[in-house]
Amino acid sequence: MDLSQKEERLQERLRKIEELEREIKERERAIKAQEGAKKQVLLRLAPSLWQDIAVWAQDDYRSINGQIEYILSEAVKRRKKGSKIES
Repeated sequence: MDLSQKEERLQERLRKIEELEREIKERERAIKAQEGAKKQVLLRLAPSLWQDIAVWAQDDYRSINGQIEYILSEAVKRRKKGSKIES
């Protein structure tokens, strides 16, 4: 195989890699768009629980909404790992 054939094969491999990179970036954009589309829920909390979460959020430099989302995310992660949530 001469040098021009090797270069041609390398160019073809490069085109395939670039196409795969484009596909990956497209999938990543789709995932980010899906994650960015958050769902809204109405949540009723006792005033004392709201206050406790507000203090906790302030301690963690989060909004109350961000703190609730954090708490729920951590609970879901623990459940997926198989450990029980402390009561």
